[in-house]
Order: sequence, then structure tokens, then C-alpha cells
Amino acid sequence: MPPRQPKLITLILLTAISVLSLNMFLPALAQMAVSFDVSYAVISVAVGGYMIVSSVLQLIIGPLSDMYGRRPVILGSMALFLLASLGCYLAENVWLFLAFRMLQGAVISGMVLSRAVVRDIAPPSEAARLLGVIGTAMALAPLLGPVLGGFLGETFGWRANFMAYALMGAFMLALSWRDLSETNLTPSDSFTAQFRAYPELFKSALFWAYCLCLGGSVGGFYAFLGGAALVGEGLFGLTPSQLGFGIGSISAGFMLGNFLTGRLSGRVSMLRLMFWGRISATFGPLLAITVMALGAMNFWVMFAGAISVGLGNGLTLPTANAGVMSVNPRLAGSASGLSGALTILGGAGATALTGALAGGPLGAYVLMGLMSASSGVGLLAVLWIGRLERAQ
Repeated sequence: MPPRQPKLITLILLTAISVLSLNMFLPALAQMAVSFDVSYAVISVAVGGYMIVSSVLQLIIGPLSDMYGRRPVILGSMALFLLASLGCYLAENVWLFLAFRMLQGAVISGMVLSRAVVRDIAPPSEAARLLGVIGTAMALAPLLGPVLGGFLGETFGWRANFMAYALMGAFMLALSWRDLSETNLTPSDSFTAQFRAYPELFKSALFWAYCLCLGGSVGGFYAFLGGAALVGEGLFGLTPSQLGFGIGSISAGFMLGNFLTGRLSGRVSMLRLMFWGRISATFGPLLAITVMALGAMNFWVMFAGAISVGLGNGLTLPTANAGVMSVNPRLAGSASGLSGALTILGGAGATALTGALAGGPLGAYVLMGLMSASSGVGLLAVLWIGRLERAQ
């Protein structure tokens, strides 16, 4: 008997809360550094350290869900996110805050396992379409999240962001309990067996090609997150609210790309969608660099380059995520978790690199250049995927 499908809105919100946990409070980072009387480098651990913890958790979440099921892992993760958010809200020193912030990483299960649920209930081409639909609606989260976070920070102080997280966690725990039935109908025998199955993925060149595509694609997004505030405030003098709109701009392109993926999947090959997505994400920032070098040095040009990366990611990520989980459908949860962990580790590196290099008068050029370079890695990976699939 096939599993009862959860409502699409549940999967959208599970993914959205994972994204919001990363980017909603970013416009308040400088405010938080002042509040705790620490440097920007220390408070930025709330971003980079969080991504590292999230990547490690994904290595565990995937196999756990393949063994015990998607439902109990999601419920436990949402409960932990709720408690950790309250801890962040109440923390009186930066180290206690950062400890609870790392525990918030459990919410990444929403993103990892919503993809696995889609793969449980749909074949690859239909999964790509569903992931595109989910991505179209979910893109509102990173688009509106920084805007909401900037408003909350300016109006009520930075802690309001973490009270909002706690309320979101409570809502998602209740919604998942009510709507999310178990979709993993062939659980594995043991947790150890799941880790022993990892070599099956490690030995697959196609798995690594998809991981490289995902890492290069998402790396461009994280590079923007790591440098947008630095460049926007330091070079263009933007306020937190303006930064919120600017950081959210990349998601406008992402929403359009996901919409196109949902409409074109089944009519245009997955490989072609990924290829054109990488073309947009690689050459859009290069065009922005050219325009700025010709004299139009302003934040609108920079954000236009970011939108082209978002558009490319919207075309690439749903198809690449469906592809990586189809390398071995029996290990869909593990593949989602492992590829997600590798992707976020790459994103953490991109964030740190951009934060270190994007300061000063050339920051906008550096930011766009790093986004283009990371997206170009994804373009090479798509060409590799095509070669491997033709060989098979």
C-alpha cells in the first residue's frame, strides 16, 4: 500500500524553516555583536559554525530516517529547534547564545527529509517537478526572511528574531505531528548498516558529480550571504532594512527558476535545465562586474548579479537533488543527508572566504567574482554528469 502523501504546504514549510533559521537574523548581526560586546568575527560564528554543525547533523539525520523513518526524526528535530530557539532568546552571554545556536542546527532535518519524502512518493522526473513547485513557494522564505529579520531587529531588538524562531518551531512541530505520515516503507536494518552502505555512494562517480554540482551552485548563494552585508553596508551605506531587501533579492531569481523548473520538468530534460541554470549563475555575475567596471558602481547592479545566480539555482537545485537521490533510491535519505552535508561544508567555506576577501573598495567585484567562480564549478559538474549518463 503506498504511503499517504503529506500536504504540499507541509513540505514547503519544513524546507522554509530550515532556510529561515540561517538567514532571517543576518541583518541584525552587527547589532548582536554590540549587544554581546564582541567582534563581528565572533558573532559570525552564529552563521559559519551553524553551517558546520548542520553539515555534520545531516550525516546522521539521513541514515536515522532510513532506519527509523522520516516522521520521528522530523518531530524530534522540530522539538529540539523550539527549545534551542528559546535558549538563544534568553542567553545573557555570547558563548551560551552560540551553544544554543548550534543546537538550532537540528532544524536542517526539515530540508533534508522533505526532499527524501518527495523521493519516497514519486519517481525521479515527478520528484524534480515537485521539488521545483516546493522551491517556488519556499523561495519566499529567503526572500522575505531578511526583510522580516531586519524589521524585527530595528523595531524590537535582535532577540525578537529568536522568539519568532521559537514560535515557528512550535507551529511546525504541531503541523508535522498532524499531517506527516511515515513514507519510508522499507526501513534499513540498523544504523550501522546505513553507514556501511555509504561506500555504495562513495564509489559512484555520478553521486560525486551531482554533489559537486550542488556544492558549486549553493556555494554561490552562501558567498552572497557571507559578503552582501559587508559590501552593502561598507561600500554602499545600506541600513539593516535595506540590507534585508538586498539579501532577499537572490531569492527572487530563485523563485522564478523554481517556477520554470516546475513548468518545464517532463518537457525539458533534467540535464538541460541544470546546464542553463549554471550558465545563468556563472555569467550573470560576470556581466555585473563588467557593468560596474564601466562606471555603474551601485548596489542595484550587484543585486542584479545576485538575482541571476538565484535564477540559475532555481533551475539547477530541484533537478540535481532529485538526481542525487536517484543514484541509489534505497539510500535516498542517506544520499540527501550526505550530499547536503558536503554542500553546506562548501557553503561554510564560501561564506568564510567572502567575509575575508570582500571588504574594501573592491568588495563588490570580489563578491561577484567569487559567486561566478563557485557557479562555474557547478557548470563543469553538469558537463561531467552528462558525460557519465551518456556512458551509462
